[in-house]
Amino acid sequence: MSRMMDLALTHLVGRTPWYPIRTSGAPVYVKLEGNNPGGSVKDRAVLGMLTLAEAKGLIREGATVVEPTSGNTGIALAMFGAALGLRVVLTMPETMSEERRKVLMAYGAHLELTPGSEGMAGAVRRCGEILSETPGAFTLDQFSNPGNPWAHSVTTGPEILSQAGMGDIGAFVAGVGTGGTISGVGRVLKAARGNVRVVAVEPQESPLLSKGSAGKHGIQGIGANFVPENLDMSVVDQVVTVSTQEAKDVARWLARRHGLFSGISTGANVAAAMRIAQELPPDSRVVTIQCDRQDKYLSVL
Repeated sequence: MSRMMDLALTHLVGRTPWYPIRTSGAPVYVKLEGNNPGGSVKDRAVLGMLTLAEAKGLIREGATVVEPTSGNTGIALAMFGAALGLRVVLTMPETMSEERRKVLMAYGAHLELTPGSEGMAGAVRRCGEILSETPGAFTLDQFSNPGNPWAHSVTTGPEILSQAGMGDIGAFVAGVGTGGTISGVGRVLKAARGNVRVVAVEPQESPLLSKGSAGKHGIQGIGANFVPENLDMSVVDQVVTVSTQEAKDVARWLARRHGLFSGISTGANVAAAMRIAQELPPDSRVVTIQCDRQDKYLSVL
């Protein structure tokens, strides 16, 4: 019997609602991934990756899992790890919010901070060092683990199609962190509705995908400053950049105008989605993701 499928937590992940935002063009539908038990879209990816790890015999009481994270993957892993009896060690850039650190430690995870100047690459490097120093430890490696996009191919994508029904989906807009969400959902939507435009969102200050230039930015959760293996650019039709300030402004607007208490990367997604919506007719729709909620960003917003 699968330990993952036996967990009550497992059955709380997914089946999230979406919220419509009317625009002068197509309406924008925001899928509320903050409703997941760990508070973010990363619950899906971690569940997918742990399912594959279990199939490999890696999930056992007391085992050590080490993972680099900007926060949400770590929170989801710490949550599932607590329920599975795993020792969770996370490496994270020191620039991530204080709230994220506190949530991770509340779940009992061990946290190692890496220099902010090194971005996620520094967290990945330190993760590799810990793995080499810790016999029997394993990593999910969210940036290349096929369980990450797979989870979105079998849950998020089909859910969006079901919620849309016979209605048109003109575009799907998602920020790129690990590439799992946009790749997994993008493949499903294109297979079912070939005319869907898949739009990647990245920080204006770090336009790696659009201009090949990485830089410092403040949109936590996207823009890892390297191109992740899980990013399938063959499904991406367009790349849109959003500044850190615009992402923060839209996150505040979502809370104050729509009552959607959303994080900074959600602000970036919605900002980009609203631009794309102006290019589509009112009877179409743009779908995007609420990556997480705003309570992990109060100190930086």
